Amino acid sequence: MGKTAEFKTSDYLQSEQDRAEYLKVALESNDDKLILLAMREIIDSMGGMSQLSQDTGLARESLYRTLSKKGNPRFDTLIKLLDYIGLEIDFIPKHKKAV
Repeated sequence: MGKTAEFKTSDYLQSEQDRAEYLKVALESNDDKLILLAMREIIDSMGGMSQLSQDTGLARESLYRTLSKKGNPRFDTLIKLLDYIGLEIDFIPKHKKAV
């Protein structure tokens, strides 16, 4: 019987569109741990934490802490991470008011 290859989500996050859709689904969960996991998987798909650290100037150890299960990224760090990933935050009305 042959070996089965390990499934890695990061192998399937090859485009900005893939990454945007994946992160959008994670955000809809309202689960902080799942959102941070999605960010880590996206970073992995782009070369990992060392590459991110090298490209952004953010300390690798700090990035690991920030994106850990207990992480709590600062807003400016989140913006840098999203910029690196090629995404931006867009605010849309949650509920439309009747005119």
